[in-house]
Amino acid sequence: MNAVTETAIQAADAVSTTTINQAQITPIPRLPHDRWTPLEIAFWLLPVAAYFAFPGYLVLISQIMITGLFALSLDLMLGYAGIVSLGHAAFFGLGAYTTGLLSVHGWSEPFSGLLAGAAVAGLFGFVTSWLVVRGQDLTRLMVTLGIGLMLFEAANKASFLTGGVDGLSGMVVGKLFGVFEFDLNGNVAYCYSLAVLFIVFLLLRRLVKSPFGLSLIGIREGVRRMPALGVNVNRRLVAVFTVAATVAGLAGALLAQTTQFVGLDSLGFPRSAELLIILVLGGTGRLYGALIGAAVFMLAQDYLSGLNPAYWQFYIGLLLVVIVLFARGGILGGLEVLACRLKSWLRKEQA
Repeated sequence: MNAVTETAIQAADAVSTTTINQAQITPIPRLPHDRWTPLEIAFWLLPVAAYFAFPGYLVLISQIMITGLFALSLDLMLGYAGIVSLGHAAFFGLGAYTTGLLSVHGWSEPFSGLLAGAAVAGLFGFVTSWLVVRGQDLTRLMVTLGIGLMLFEAANKASFLTGGVDGLSGMVVGKLFGVFEFDLNGNVAYCYSLAVLFIVFLLLRRLVKSPFGLSLIGIREGVRRMPALGVNVNRRLVAVFTVAATVAGLAGALLAQTTQFVGLDSLGFPRSAELLIILVLGGTGRLYGALIGAAVFMLAQDYLSGLNPAYWQFYIGLLLVVIVLFARGGILGGLEVLACRLKSWLRKEQA
């Protein structure tokens, strides 16, 4: 019995030692926190540095930031809650037209116009969300696509109000704080877009790291199990759909104010399709993936269209195929895999 007892104790010690070693190697999953990492701080310092380093590209970079804000809205809905959409441009265009029409009819104050565009898009998102969340993936695709197409045709038909295919022109946007006037070089538009993007990103970052955000991830990973935890799935999906629509409307309103023009393409299906490509490139469910995907897509589009105006989409498609095949989870997902492999290799070298 003594020998058996000693053997059992040795085995227990070996198991505990192995468990400790594995615990030292494998990181313990922890709840999300709001602490900023040095990499995040460096990321947000880049547009500040770009303002001084690339003064001739301020208009392009401001367009990238607005597109990134638009992509954030879809990432919140698709990347965290798992709601697929092919008509997300409906909310973007609705926010743009709301702000544009207010401006054309004499309401030129920028901040209230921006909030009005976001509010109208959010209200429309809340009304249509009850149609979207009741179905599954294919149903949601068709419903969102149908909503987008109907709104596009309605805006096209109401040309007396929206300008139709010619677009809505004649916008007059007032000075920011009554001091800073929008200039042709895009200096004010750049700072304005960056400030709006950063504030909205802070709010969304806090949202996805809250219990509400964790419940969205739970719904995405196992929707049938969440009611057992006391979660009302439909209400959560309606809430996140409404927030996503509001942010999309905010992005559309921001584009209308910085360009002082609203085109019918802001409601078009191609804009929704491009948004999905942006998320695939950057990586869904990360927030930063939406911003990086927007930057990569628009910079590639600008460069490739300059090289070959007729066939630049071929190279965009090739880039998309490469990312899907060799970087699962988009650019950020591929970088995470490379970082894990590098850490593993360093541990082996140290051992």
